[in-house]
Amino acid sequence: MKILVIGGGGREHAIIQKLREDPRAETIYALPGNGGIAADAICLGGSATDIPGALAAAKQYAVDFVVVAPDDPLVLGMADALEAEGFPCFGPRKNAAILEGSKAFSKDLMKKYNIPTAAYETFSDPEKALAYVDACPLPTVVKADGLALGKGVLICETREAAKNAVRSMMEDKIFGESGAKVVIEEFLTGPEVSVLSFTDGETIVPMVSSMDHKRALDGDQGLNTGGMGTVAPNPYYTAAVAAECMETIFLPTIRAMKAEGRPFRGCLYFGLMLTPDGPKVIEYNCRFGDPETQVVLPLLEGSLLEIMLAVSQGRLAETEVRFSGKSACCVILASKGYPQKYDKGFPITLPETSENEHIYIAGAAEKNRQLVTSGGRVLGAAAVAEGLEKAVEAAYALADRIHFDNAYCRRDIGRRALEARDNG
Repeated sequence: MKILVIGGGGREHAIIQKLREDPRAETIYALPGNGGIAADAICLGGSATDIPGALAAAKQYAVDFVVVAPDDPLVLGMADALEAEGFPCFGPRKNAAILEGSKAFSKDLMKKYNIPTAAYETFSDPEKALAYVDACPLPTVVKADGLALGKGVLICETREAAKNAVRSMMEDKIFGESGAKVVIEEFLTGPEVSVLSFTDGETIVPMVSSMDHKRALDGDQGLNTGGMGTVAPNPYYTAAVAAECMETIFLPTIRAMKAEGRPFRGCLYFGLMLTPDGPKVIEYNCRFGDPETQVVLPLLEGSLLEIMLAVSQGRLAETEVRFSGKSACCVILASKGYPQKYDKGFPITLPETSENEHIYIAGAAEKNRQLVTSGGRVLGAAAVAEGLEKAVEAAYALADRIHFDNAYCRRDIGRRALEARDNG
């Protein structure tokens, strides 16, 4: 089979490496791909949001299957356009991708179908939003309605901070039209859990749980980032919690989307908070998370391609999906200064890896046959081992064998999970 993967980050590299394990994956193309992905796929360049470009590539290379990995092209309707031209896709259509594309839509859906989430109000008028902030409980959370590269959520401790958040989104348009509407919601407390799931619109199969580390610095200090590392499984996500989430969140969400005429087929990501009142949804994503994918897929046993085909063909119920009982850790090596200003163009030296080690390239380009840094999050060093402690040790041992100037990583990925396990 010829497979086209849309996207060019660490998540896509993890997907491509897993797809390659299936002997049917004869040729894999990546649009745009990156300098590191080029070792595992034919990179076509271009833009992941270029729907005509993706269609042209699918036709030119006569691909048999397309995996649309990032949120932007899904929300824009890339899966619809490809399927209309006869190219089977893994990824939800536009009317289902709105679960991530509009926070107001997802909150209203949860309210309508009694899916547990934080209390909220939605505003299109800045003055009404500012008036609401005058009386709402603190802390409060201000969210841009649309996509904002994972940065459109601000936790505000004071009314002044909340008002500044509203003004920056709605009046200063720091997130463009994504902030034309905002959701102001209750601040929830408790451990966070990420659960990715496969679904064909009827059946839903959760993947192994994971824990992300969003802050740039050790001890969960510093600015929010796209993710500085992950571990799986998440020790807070017990069998009892998983059963409750299936009953109160996962199945109700799939049924709600079907009832709304928006069947969801692809990877549905549940961002959960385990509150004192039970699990609640913080957010939905309409695709694999990054960097959660980098610890979840190494634990998947069997063929990712077969599961993706089953999802696209509506036969997930008859397809085996199983995960190893091992643990995984991914440490992100970033450019010093990320997520703000950082330098690029430094040569990257990669070591040989064992079968339990994985290097997923996110922000790197090829220059004169040398891999060089080209982004904030440069790569993920991931490892699989028996037990979380050994997985964390192995991931850091791998990370320490990778070299580029201005490299930075958090040194406490997995510490909170290990403490939870030990205290549990």
